[in-house]
Amino acid sequence: MRTSDGWLRHVALGDSEVRLELSAGDRLRLFDPEGGQPGIVLLSVNGPPPDGLAWSSPSPAEVSDAAAWLTNNPSCALFRAEVFGTTSVAGSQLEFSCAHPGRLVLRTPSLPMAPDGQETATPLVAEVFRERPLKGEAPPPLAEPLLDLRIAAGTAAAYQVRAGDYIQVIDVDGRQCSDFLAFHAADLERGVEYGIDPTTTRTLMGTANPGPGLHSKYYDGQQRPLVEIVRDTVGRHDTFMLACSAKYYEDMGYPGHANCSDNFNRALAGHGIAARTGWPAINFFYNTLYQADDTITLDEPWSRPGDYVLLRALTDLVCASSSCTDDIDPANGWNPTDIHVRTYPAACNFSKGMAFRMSPDSEPRITRETGFHAATAALSRRMVEYRGFWLPESFSGNGPIDEYWACRERAVLIDLSALRKFEVTGPDAEALVQAAVTRDIRKLAVGQVVYTAFCHEHGGMLDDGTVFRLCQNNFRVVCGDEYVGTWLRQLGQRLGLQVWVRGSTDQLHNVSLQGPKSREILRTVLTTLPHQASADELKWFRFTVGKIDSRAVVVSRTGYTGELGFEVWCHPNDAVAIWNTLMTAGEPHGIAPMGLSALDMVRIEAGLVFAGYDFCDQTDPFEAGIGFAVAADKSADYMGKTALDRRKAQPMRVLVGLDIEGHECIHHGDPVYIGRAKIGEVTSATRSPVLDRNIALARLDVSAGALGTSVEIGKLDGLQKRIPARVARFPHYDPDKSRVRA
Repeated sequence: MRTSDGWLRHVALGDSEVRLELSAGDRLRLFDPEGGQPGIVLLSVNGPPPDGLAWSSPSPAEVSDAAAWLTNNPSCALFRAEVFGTTSVAGSQLEFSCAHPGRLVLRTPSLPMAPDGQETATPLVAEVFRERPLKGEAPPPLAEPLLDLRIAAGTAAAYQVRAGDYIQVIDVDGRQCSDFLAFHAADLERGVEYGIDPTTTRTLMGTANPGPGLHSKYYDGQQRPLVEIVRDTVGRHDTFMLACSAKYYEDMGYPGHANCSDNFNRALAGHGIAARTGWPAINFFYNTLYQADDTITLDEPWSRPGDYVLLRALTDLVCASSSCTDDIDPANGWNPTDIHVRTYPAACNFSKGMAFRMSPDSEPRITRETGFHAATAALSRRMVEYRGFWLPESFSGNGPIDEYWACRERAVLIDLSALRKFEVTGPDAEALVQAAVTRDIRKLAVGQVVYTAFCHEHGGMLDDGTVFRLCQNNFRVVCGDEYVGTWLRQLGQRLGLQVWVRGSTDQLHNVSLQGPKSREILRTVLTTLPHQASADELKWFRFTVGKIDSRAVVVSRTGYTGELGFEVWCHPNDAVAIWNTLMTAGEPHGIAPMGLSALDMVRIEAGLVFAGYDFCDQTDPFEAGIGFAVAADKSADYMGKTALDRRKAQPMRVLVGLDIEGHECIHHGDPVYIGRAKIGEVTSATRSPVLDRNIALARLDVSAGALGTSVEIGKLDGLQKRIPARVARFPHYDPDKSRVRA
């Protein structure tokens, strides 16, 4: 990834490496963004190594994996240096210049983290500033390419692709649109022209933009799939407008302006494809917006330098790609640049995924698989991307309703590994957590877990989550938003605390064992030492350390279903074995796997809130229905305390349950009315199988929050159609939490 100031950023994730080609005059910066991560630098250089590091000779074992790459030039010498360490502070940096060309490997060595340990592996970052400007330089290929084609700004080119091969369309410098066409090669040989049809594609896929996963294909007018999306690092494209044409520029006052449609006509002329005045195309990276007033507008693309779309040909194709000519509006950031196309052989096995970015300027990570993926993917093709991971929406052999009843009546296993985990350690760990959360952490005992909110200074919620106390000065924070780790580090720095906040999401995956039979299943497989609680002794919001099938685990009595349940935390390497052991132990009890669709049903019934639906950064914990998570007697200052005290004293909105008449679907965001006045909106809704009625969570003005208040949910424009509802006690299911406490 290229930064805004011209540095090329490479990230070595925990227990991995990056390899860099260095030229004479290049500058190099190394960062330890989270602190406490040792690194090893291996350098092959044609001359003396840069000053500033304690260089030595590497052992043969250290260079074995990268030996051929490092030693390709026999005139180069090999050097080794250690950087940072277990006590380096977050943001530590080293910088040096390269007087001679060479090759560098940055490694982040580590061992697998035990579930009750905190020796996690975190990233190190290497940034290179080239002596030669990087503008126009495509990122390294994903594999050995069959075709390496540069499409200069404002031009188009045609190329052929065989069935099974991959097509990578790369935005070289960022914010540049690229129209894409594909035609059945066999049809063209017969004089018949069938290409990608945007309308057919959107209708069959049920989405504006096909993406990696189940709904990934582009179709022709005969409803035959031509290509499928394998990877997409942007996720925002246009599929319903023409490639730019002469008429567009004439209407805008630029007659004779170069355009993509004419460029396509020239590029495709040799393939017997008839010219068109305007080509329907899939325009990758084009940021068009469909407005509420029924108009279509555009803005600068979201794509960054090196972003790409990776497709796979599903039949022999003739393809064409353009670098859009538009320089009269924001479509290409007002400055058309190059597009690069590469094709790869079918033998390549690229993982599917989208790019997850913690923040807009973060380096992308392609959707990854959890440690349980091999087990869950064998049972389901309905995988959805959730916060950077593939998780099952439902399972092929069951379906959401069966999975729901298994949770309410028997037991289920749910892969929740996408939760973000952070290890908070150091002398001031308690002080940081106390300053960050709404609970009084001083009351949290070792072995205890507490549910809490994380708030901004204005009182709006950043996230909710749980805090585990592992030792006196050792905590584990589990939440949904990866940004919480950055926020905690920034807060610690602002308060001048000696504390480390290090991500452990990739070292700690978790499966949730939920349902009335969960304890009976767990007791047959969990072994603990005498000083640790057994499955029968484990109390609500406590955790224990033990083993399942001789594999180390932490087991907490927590969950997201409203049922008796546990969460099993393990290293990803042990995940499949633990899944299989739990499923086998659960067979006599009717255990079933459960996906996100059924999970949403049970959590709404149980009144458990979900980020982005039931709360956001404009919602305080009281308005989110979790005012109980704000400690009334917490005298110490914490983030948002002043605002929360004010908001509690003068509440404006309240989260309530709604019982809804009839069986029509209710959705997140539907407006709620009393008469002509809108007094709130639905935050979450579902059909409750156990209650046999539609229910919802809604945030209403406090004047309408009393139990039994009659309201109406608006459809169409909110006025033409109304669905009666009544404010009800929530949680709708087991409001006294007798089942989860059992």
